[in-house]
Amino acid sequence: MAVREIVSIGHPVLREPAGAVPEGEITSDEIQALVDDLVETMRAAGGAGLAAPQIAVPLRVFVVEVRDNPRYPYKPHLPLRVLVNPKVRPLSEETFEVVEGCLSIPALRGRLRRHAEVELSYLDRTGERHVEQIRGLSSGTFQHEQDHLDGVLFVDRVEDPRTLTSWESFAAFQAERDGVALAAFD
Repeated sequence: MAVREIVSIGHPVLREPAGAVPEGEITSDEIQALVDDLVETMRAAGGAGLAAPQIAVPLRVFVVEVRDNPRYPYKPHLPLRVLVNPKVRPLSEETFEVVEGCLSIPALRGRLRRHAEVELSYLDRTGERHVEQIRGLSSGTFQHEQDHLDGVLFVDRVEDPRTLTSWESFAAFQAERDGVALAAFD
């Protein structure tokens, strides 16, 4: 396992759709090492998720996990999930407003809307297929990571650029208010 460099906005890999992992290669040493590195890098950076394109690997793989995370104290805990070739499908038109940040866009947050309930369909690191429904703030985490696989960044979804803020200003002026509102939603 290794902590890899997280590429920043402007790197071309973040703007291109990632390629599917052939099912027969999921359990290969190469893909297993990639998964281990994604988990290690996400944890080292304090993220709630990390997609392979964020470490300059253009494959459809991401990981999510939310434990006691000081960057996201309002997010509910999520056990570690490894998603290979995932599909995230909205289950309704209901949305919620969230303030998101991204490890590939350091020091910036912005307001956007996410679907309130989604269906996840994916293969895990052993190649086993899973389908599950996720509701609330956690659904936004999966949508954010899925966007990375499609070459979309959260700033592309921000409707009002005046909501963009630095991490410092968010912490000083908005975090408590938004965290309470978001925690009540989940």
